[in-house]
Amino acid sequence: MTTITPLALPDVLLITPKRHGDARGWFMETWSRRAFADAGLDIDFVQDNHAFSGEAGTVRGLHFQTAPHPQAKLLRVLRGSILDVAVDIRAGSATYGQWVSATLTAAGGEQLLVPRGFAHGYCTLEADTELAYKVDGLYAPQTEGAVLWNDPDLAIDWPAFAGSVVSDKDKAARPLKDLAPVAF
Repeated sequence: MTTITPLALPDVLLITPKRHGDARGWFMETWSRRAFADAGLDIDFVQDNHAFSGEAGTVRGLHFQTAPHPQAKLLRVLRGSILDVAVDIRAGSATYGQWVSATLTAAGGEQLLVPRGFAHGYCTLEADTELAYKVDGLYAPQTEGAVLWNDPDLAIDWPAFAGSVVSDKDKAARPLKDLAPVAF
């Protein structure tokens, strides 16, 4: 059975599928519409993505998409490990501007469900890290946005080596205080 653990912010969930092992290795069901629905999660994933980062300390994010194309994400690590971060950017939310993080590893099989209305980013903790993730909204560049990954007001507790590789786009992102209220 999959274990679903709510984190400190509403709707951000750490999901750990059960691994079934034997002499051959192991098997796990990473997503099941029925199991998620039984847990009260009605999500219709429409796209799978795969990302690779060569260096430890690579940061991607903090990204989001607004209406009419918001995205929830279900992430897991295929090789290596990451510190995965979700920041509540829902206008009017009691937890607006707060963040939560979880370490996801290939060895542990943990997954993070990042709901719509959250900026998302991660830092690779190992070289040659690969992620797979599902989204419930198609990529729509006209609705994408970003919050500065190292915004001092957010004070995300990134690893000391975070930021060794960051895209120019992510370096140019604005702090949360400069973000106009957006719809999700």
